[in-house]
Amino acid sequence: MHVKPAVRAFHRAVASGRRFTERWSGSPRAMDMLTAGGCFALMALDLPGLAADDNSLSGPLAAVVLAAGCLSLLVRRRAPWVAYLTALVFIGWLHELTLIQFALYSVGRYRGRRTGILATLGYVAFALAVFALPGWPEPRVETLSSFLSLVVPIGVLASAVGIAAYRHDLVRELDTRRAESAVQRAVQEERTSVARDVHDFVGRELTLLTVRSEVLSMRSRETAYAKDFEELADTARRAHLVLNEIIVQRGERAATPGVDGLAALAEESGRAGSPVRLALDPDVHGLSPLRQAAVYRVVQECLTNAAKHARGETIEVSIAADGPQLRIAVSNGLAERNPTRAPVSAGSGTASMSERVRSLGGTLTARRTEDSYEVVATLPRG
Repeated sequence: MHVKPAVRAFHRAVASGRRFTERWSGSPRAMDMLTAGGCFALMALDLPGLAADDNSLSGPLAAVVLAAGCLSLLVRRRAPWVAYLTALVFIGWLHELTLIQFALYSVGRYRGRRTGILATLGYVAFALAVFALPGWPEPRVETLSSFLSLVVPIGVLASAVGIAAYRHDLVRELDTRRAESAVQRAVQEERTSVARDVHDFVGRELTLLTVRSEVLSMRSRETAYAKDFEELADTARRAHLVLNEIIVQRGERAATPGVDGLAALAEESGRAGSPVRLALDPDVHGLSPLRQAAVYRVVQECLTNAAKHARGETIEVSIAADGPQLRIAVSNGLAERNPTRAPVSAGSGTASMSERVRSLGGTLTARRTEDSYEVVATLPRG
């Protein structure tokens, strides 16, 4: 009778543990704790030797000292020099070379190539100075070559790996910034495209309004409405001037097609290997040129993305004028050869498509199911 609640509680506990693990597994703090724990585990293997070589430390006390030194790795991102200086102390006192590997890697990883090289040279010089002092466990003359063959590779390898990771982080950050810049550039280009459409379509209507109002103003010069028509003509001229000043033209371009261009777009997609089934509401032909241009751009981008990621799958395109709203729905099946890959790219093309829809007061959503991907855009008809 109480089995189901217990099972649900168990599943909730497992889900909570999974979320906690996912949240902490990739966090910097968790990585630092794991690094410190791994360093201590490696040094703990040498606890008997440390206790035998240095009579001032017993086994438990040596473990405490090593653990305290490993704690310096918890701040290796903000202050890698803390771990580095602690490691040098361990070399001079305990002849322990494990911590310095982690410290040199941290310096190279979080401070770059020049700092990593200087830290490596300082470590080698310090180790040589310690080796030259009395008290090293073995005779200096007999072990100099073996000492150098151990000390130098340890420092160079650890520092080189850290510097390589630092360069990898820089490249990854650069790629991320480039991707963000591409998206921002695409959004800006789409805003410019929308502005040009506004200029083309609205500017034409304002021109007609200006000409018509001037004609009426001339015809009504001898009537009581002459002044009103003159003011109307001036207002139309000023509105057209303001539109030209706000929307800056940047070169010539072809006009954005409307819904009449969707048939050719579907035919082109079919020739490329992605057949299209187009369902077009006849009322869509009565939309304003701006709305028609938005419809064309949304469908065009969806067909492009589907051709990239789900080539050969049939694409369903539905455009309906439902009351005060215009609904654009584009869906396609998922390619069987790569079912885990999203069929619609989240790159600059999708960003520009979303920007155009938002600029006209609409919304755009994308939804993925087990066997299909659907993009739905809604726009006000007016």
